[in-house]
Order: sequence, then structure tokens, then C-alpha cells
Amino acid sequence: MRLNRKRWLFAGCIAAAGIWFILQPYSGQIKQKIYKVVSNSVHTVTGQNVFASGSLDAQAAIVINQDSGEVLYGMNTDDRLAPASTTKVMTALLAIEMADMKEQVTVGQEVLLAKPGESSAGLRFGQQLSWKDLLEAMMLPSGNDAARTVAVQLGRQVRADASLDTEEAIRVFVQCMNDRAEELGLRNTHFMNPHGLHDANHYSSAHDLAVIAKEAMKSKVFRAIVGQTTADVKLVSADMEKIMKSYTNRNRLLQQESEYYYEGSTGIKTGFTDEAGYCLVSAAERNDHRMITVVLHSGSNSVWTDARELLDYGFEQYAG
Repeated sequence: MRLNRKRWLFAGCIAAAGIWFILQPYSGQIKQKIYKVVSNSVHTVTGQNVFASGSLDAQAAIVINQDSGEVLYGMNTDDRLAPASTTKVMTALLAIEMADMKEQVTVGQEVLLAKPGESSAGLRFGQQLSWKDLLEAMMLPSGNDAARTVAVQLGRQVRADASLDTEEAIRVFVQCMNDRAEELGLRNTHFMNPHGLHDANHYSSAHDLAVIAKEAMKSKVFRAIVGQTTADVKLVSADMEKIMKSYTNRNRLLQQESEYYYEGSTGIKTGFTDEAGYCLVSAAERNDHRMITVVLHSGSNSVWTDARELLDYGFEQYAG
């Protein structure tokens, strides 16, 4: 019996040594994975206040102080994920930086590029509207048609060529989006279009979207647009017929009649595709403190509850 026990003990030691020998070259990777799991699950802000991510449905999330940029909580903040229509925050930022909001824009052939089932503002070829109205048509109902018009107009402006091919003009604008992302120091963002329809090479992260939102919220024009619950836009057709369109903001945190209404909400942008799930970049202000949150790959209802919980947590850090 003693001999058998010794043999079993010896065999166990050999097996343990073998497993250690096999795994040893990868021990650093294993430690990194363990650290990532732990750090992504819990983020300590003050050493006493700990926000557990188990209550969030999102795959990635962040809440930052809008003024200082301080990260108050983050989960998978650098993961590269499909951002859906939250992409339009960057599109709007560039439009505000590059265009005169009072000037008129003419909708062109880009409206013919619409994909079945995509979100639309109902723009038609030859219609004219102001730049501000165009951004409202893009940000409130999440019009992909409006995003393409922004891209074509500004792409041609960059090239100083009003006759530039539609798709080439969009490519020029998308390069401007990526250049602006690089200027902001974003490492996990790459755009392929101005609207957010799925593309394997079109991605961002919770952290990067928060940085873009922080930059955009510096603009009074941007804040005014994304903070509206509704907007009336005047469209003038090619035969000079005037049409008024009313757009409703898809951000339910802004809507007082919604069960998800959040007091102090100031915007910013919703997003959804089958691949991205439900996404939301949101902002709110209370007691002179301003927060920005990003929720990526959440559910149709939980995207709102996730954002509300994150905002509550952010404001709690300044309570008392």
C-alpha cells in the first residue's frame, strides 16, 4: 500500500510539473487575462465607492465628468465594438467645425444610396435646407440620408470640387473623420462611413466615443441640437415648394412622458444595428455637474436603464 501510495504521489508530482512546464510560457498571458476580467468587472473610484458591473446589460460602458474628462467608471472601455449611429456624433462635430450653420444645403444624388430598412429623415433629391436643419434631420430621427448629405457636401468642400463623385466625396469626408479621431488621440476608433451602418472595419470604443462626445458638447450649436425633444425643419423643393417636417428625438432619456426620462438629460445620440445591439451616448447635468455616459451592445430596454444607472453613479461621486 505504501509503495502504491508513493507511486501515485510520484506520478502526481510528474503530472503537475508537466502541466507547469507546458503553461509556463503562457503564464504572462494568463495573468493578463485574469487581470482584465477583474479590472473590467469592478472599477474603484475613491477606494470606498465601488460600482459592480453585474447590474449592467451592456458589453461596454463608461461614465466621465464632461468638464474634466475624469473617468468615474469604466467596463471594457477600450474594446473595439460596432458603434451604430453613435457614429453621427463625429459627423455632426465635423459639420459644425467646417460649415456655416446658416447657409443652405442642397440634397443630392446621395439619397439614392439608401439601404432597405435603414433610418431616414425622408429627404428628397433637390431639396434645400440649412446646415442646422440638416444636422437636426441627422441627429434626432437618426437620418442616414442626412448623414450622407453632410458627408458629400463637406467632402467636396475639402477637395474644392463641387462636381466630385458622390461616393468619392463620402470617402474624403470619412478620411476627415479618421483624421479628427487621430487628433483627439483615439486609439480604438476607425470609421468607414458617416452614419454607422455595419462594416467590419467600422468600430469605436466606449472610451473613444466619450471623448468625441466631450469634444462635441463644447459646441453651443451641438448642445442645442441634441438637447431637443422635437424640431421643425423647413425643406424647399426644387420647384420652390416649402415643406415643414417635424422630427422627434429618439433619445428617451429626454422625453418627459417616457418611463426612462432622466431629469437633467442634455442629449446626445442613440444607435442600433443587429450587429451592434442597442447603443447610447448620453449626457446630463445636475447641481453644476455634467456627466457623459456611453453604453454599447445593450438591450432595447436595458440601454436606457444602463445609462440611467451610470448617470446616477456619476452624480453620486459629487454628492454631499
